[in-house]
Amino acid sequence: MQLPSYFGIAAATCSVAAFVPQAHKIFKTRQTQDLSLPMWIMQVIGFALWVTYGATSSNWPIIVPNAICFLLACFILGMKLHQGR
Repeated sequence: MQLPSYFGIAAATCSVAAFVPQAHKIFKTRQTQDLSLPMWIMQVIGFALWVTYGATSSNWPIIVPNAICFLLACFILGMKLHQGR
C-alpha cells in the first residue's frame, strides 16, 4: 500500500470516528437543543454530495466513509428536527 493510501484511510477513520460520540450522546440523552440546525442540514447535504462524487468516479474510499457519516448526520439531523416539535 502506498503512503497516500494510509493518509486516506486515516482521514476516513477520523471522519467517521468524529461523528460516533456525538450520535451516541444524542441517542442516550435525546438532547439536541445546543446543535445548530443549519449546520447539520449542510453536513447532510455535503456528505450526500461526497457519496455522489465517489459513486460517479467509482471511488470506494470516498463512498464508504462518507456514506457512514451521511447516515450518522441524518440520524443527528432527524433527532434535531424531532426535538424541535
